[in-house]
Amino acid sequence: MALGKSPRPAQMIWPRSAASRVLGHRFVSEFVGLENSSMKLKEGQSETVKYRVFAGTWNVGGVAPPDDVDLEDWLDTKADSYDIYVLGFQEIVPLNPRNVLGPKQRSAAMKWQQLIGDALNSRRGVRDGEDATQGAAMHQEHGVFRCVMSKQMVGIFVSVWVRSGLSRHVRHPGVSRVGAGVLGRLGNKGAVSVRFLLHDTSFCFVCCHLASGGEEGDALRRNADAADILSRTSFLKYSGGAPAPDELPKKILDHDRVVLLGDLNYRIAMDDADARQLVRARKWSMLLENDELLLELSKGRQFDGWREGHVTFAPTYKYHRNSDQFYWCADGGANAGHQKQHRAPAWCDRILWRGKGMRQLRYERCGGYRLSDHRPVRAVFQAVCEVVESKDG
Repeated sequence: MALGKSPRPAQMIWPRSAASRVLGHRFVSEFVGLENSSMKLKEGQSETVKYRVFAGTWNVGGVAPPDDVDLEDWLDTKADSYDIYVLGFQEIVPLNPRNVLGPKQRSAAMKWQQLIGDALNSRRGVRDGEDATQGAAMHQEHGVFRCVMSKQMVGIFVSVWVRSGLSRHVRHPGVSRVGAGVLGRLGNKGAVSVRFLLHDTSFCFVCCHLASGGEEGDALRRNADAADILSRTSFLKYSGGAPAPDELPKKILDHDRVVLLGDLNYRIAMDDADARQLVRARKWSMLLENDELLLELSKGRQFDGWREGHVTFAPTYKYHRNSDQFYWCADGGANAGHQKQHRAPAWCDRILWRGKGMRQLRYERCGGYRLSDHRPVRAVFQAVCEVVESKDG
């Protein structure tokens, strides 16, 4: 899939009568062809609308974020081009016995929430190169971002933000947590999944942290974790709000649009010395020929039906913190005896999707964040939603 610069914002394709009832203001996606449309939706008829969805994942390595961490670059806020953000984190707390077995540590999640909100809404007023009047107009048109749902399980944390005018069309939110760590049940590994209905289209986002390790057999453990998550995840009919309709899916794969993101931990299935030579030469395409996840996707086994954008970026793991250097012994020497403790670089952090009505526009690694031994990854999708005209209008 071709990557690079995003196309222009996605476009609404509603007639005016439907749009005026469903939307209180215009979003990034602009209406098209309304002037020539005299159509009116009758009860039971449907039209479609397209939104831009930003999905991001970052394993932050158990490091508490400093106050000066600025997420605007990762979230591409300067573009002001997205309607929905779904952000998944792993290891927001250290995965020690106290955090895995003890009470939930909420302070880290609250801090990340604050940083996300600050980044998304810092440009709601005056943007670079605009005067105050232009900034106010932009604020009125696009609105601020609001968090509509978030959930934590030990170190896994998911946060969903939408433009304020769109939040009323996000209905029946639900969450499900599946632990796949110690004893196959604890939350040091596993997934937090969130789902919602946007207009009349169901979305599900699955934030995973799968089994680690680069030894023989570890990839099979990751496959087993993924299968366990897909099997055990289930959304309840009642989740604190209005009961979900019976036709709303309860299982991940039954939703209309599904995105799976996170530290999937898949490694490079080749001799370590050969892999290191390819890394030194930055021959990513040759390394990716032996990427465990791509091999799974090509064989249609555990990830049958899933898609991933073309990976053109450098490995996302493992780096020295506060550095762009990979965490490995390149030249032997005094540290050669500890070679096995240093993991060869890999694309651990990935974003997959499935379902019709989604088109990926971007898939990138964000190299400017050195807080963790992982680098954050982002993907942008154009998602089509169906709107069915009801009797109430």
